[in-house]
Amino acid sequence: MPAVLVDSNILIDILAKNPDWEEWSAQMLRDVANRARLLINAVIYAEVSISYERIELVDESLPHFIEREQIPYEAAFSAGKAFRQYRRRGGTRRSPVPDFFIGAHALIGGYELLTRDPVRYRTYFPAVRLIAP
Repeated sequence: MPAVLVDSNILIDILAKNPDWEEWSAQMLRDVANRARLLINAVIYAEVSISYERIELVDESLPHFIEREQIPYEAAFSAGKAFRQYRRRGGTRRSPVPDFFIGAHALIGGYELLTRDPVRYRTYFPAVRLIAP
């Protein structure tokens, strides 16, 4: 069965009941769950966890059918290369942003990526198939 990495913005939209994106994100999550395994990694988990006080609350909030997977070292390497490209293009951040780790994980794993914010992924990981508005 194919796998899809779920970007944190999709989960945050649903959990925080974002009035602009909750419906779209929830529908896409359901649609994708019918045809693929859904995955998150530690970076996605960290971004989702920001508004929670306890880890147990995060775990209870996340849909039970989403699996967790470690970011491979090859993906970390790819994230570093994307960050270097970002800096050469004039980016001002001093360390890789989460999207680089997420995009690289999808690339190395051969996964599709469900996101509603495709710009950085399209720029730095054009080979990753995106499920996006």
